Amino acid sequence: MVTRNDASVWDAETEGFDLLDITLGDLLDRQAEEFGSQDAVVYRYPEEGIDLRLGFRDLRDRVDAIARGLLALGVGRGDKVAILATNIPEWLLLELAVPKIGAILVTVNTNVRRSELEYLLRQAEIHTLFLIAEHRGNPYLETIVDLVPELPTKSHRVDAGVSSEAFPSLRHVVLLGAGESGHVGVPRFTDVVEAGRGVTAAALRGAQAAVRADDVSQIQFTSGTTGAPKGAMITHRGTLNNARLFGYRAGFRPGDRMVTAMPFFHTAGNVVDVLGLLAHGGTLVKAIQFDPLKMLQLVEQERATILHAVPTMLIAMLQHPRVGEFDTSSLRLVLSGGTPIPVPVLEQVKAQFGADPVVVFGMTEASPLVTATLTSDTFELKSATVGKPLPHLEVKIVDGSGAPVPHGQPGELLVRGFGVMKGYYRMPEKTAEAIDPQGWLHSGDLATMDREGYIRIVGRIKDMIIRGGENVYPAEVESFLMRHPAIKQAQIVGIPDPYMGEEAAAFIQVREGQDLDAAEVEAYCRANMSRHKLPKYIRFVTEYPVTPSGKVKKFELREKLLAQLQAGNSHG
Repeated sequence: MVTRNDASVWDAETEGFDLLDITLGDLLDRQAEEFGSQDAVVYRYPEEGIDLRLGFRDLRDRVDAIARGLLALGVGRGDKVAILATNIPEWLLLELAVPKIGAILVTVNTNVRRSELEYLLRQAEIHTLFLIAEHRGNPYLETIVDLVPELPTKSHRVDAGVSSEAFPSLRHVVLLGAGESGHVGVPRFTDVVEAGRGVTAAALRGAQAAVRADDVSQIQFTSGTTGAPKGAMITHRGTLNNARLFGYRAGFRPGDRMVTAMPFFHTAGNVVDVLGLLAHGGTLVKAIQFDPLKMLQLVEQERATILHAVPTMLIAMLQHPRVGEFDTSSLRLVLSGGTPIPVPVLEQVKAQFGADPVVVFGMTEASPLVTATLTSDTFELKSATVGKPLPHLEVKIVDGSGAPVPHGQPGELLVRGFGVMKGYYRMPEKTAEAIDPQGWLHSGDLATMDREGYIRIVGRIKDMIIRGGENVYPAEVESFLMRHPAIKQAQIVGIPDPYMGEEAAAFIQVREGQDLDAAEVEAYCRANMSRHKLPKYIRFVTEYPVTPSGKVKKFELREKLLAQLQAGNSHG
């Protein structure tokens, strides 16, 4: 199909696929019967004492045992269950067990600090918190015991709830991780599973039967860079169909094996990966954390057919000195997104891995994917665009007044359809700002749409640089810089300027073995780019500050340069 007339409007298409109206629990049961003993989940970390291989039926049985344990704790329909942990097996099992009984999973970023955890417990009205003791020096268990001083006085009975003055909704804190010794008032995960033995299969069936496809299955909190974090409420129907329809677009097949390190607390990890493979009868080969060498080993050892990695991860794997030692010929697809991917990187993926790249764009509030490239698209299209909207989604690009813009003109991307969240939990005003009365979700992303419906992300509205009245889109400048053979990555941020309003600053990573200085970058830009787009400041970095999901923290780059300029340490 093509877009509507000359306007950047995409009307929803089915592409021959109906939407499913089933719950996540029912999907797991159905797939367990269909795929039986076929691998569903693989963890291959003998060096860390984690060596797990579960078939679909085994996965269902483990999930059911945990679901009965949750019922033993008194977790009921609509109760909020939070998980604070790395990509360990218990996270995945809980992801499927919590919604099976109608409870709501609340994901917690592993970078969370005390004040953020305190806010989340209160704002999301957490009933039960599962957590590991610590991660990278962040003492989660110590923090929660400090926040909830009543924990040590709780009864030793697993099902006895704590009564917290600060957090009236909180009933349980449970410790995850093999070999953990526990803490007074904090039972172990195995204790919860054991308590579930006293819950009948009929009780589980009854709880599962009461769940509806349009019920909220997860609350995912945004990063909170523009205020207090907001909890996006996404549903069984939204996440399940999003993962399923993307899988059809990308070409998932029963028996596919995906290696991925995407964090479970992110929709890329728990929807695209977990639910995508569950829906299509594939195998999840999970990396507990990203390590380029381990990823290459897993691809070879497990004969992976799909690799999922953000561009920074892909580059690290492609440039690893031992990359040529591994047999990656089993790979068919490489999924990536989050930032533009230069054509040379896509070419390297194809040359090194023999796999076709699939580029995606999404946002948590859309459950999460909105667009994806087609397998038949050229590398130029995959580099310059994020593909077309997924089936059953409407997309339009609008100006400040809400009117659709002509093809090729930037505006805000809006999306409407099955995946749009129910709203932000306990934030009706923020919900009204994000979803208009017609049901359109306002993304905050600046984008263009061509006549065929291909969408190009040109930046965030808040990231757009206005220099002397001219709009500068960071993604466009970044993409241009990354075509330079010596530039590995580039990030553009806006810096306040008393005369021009704003000026662009480029933070550049140089490829290993290459030499590059600011004068060469300036000459390259002047020869090929409009004057108002030229970066005034050019800085070279060895690494970028990134989020756990691999996205660059631009605000940290901006703050660091501002501090340097104010201190008079810059040559800019």
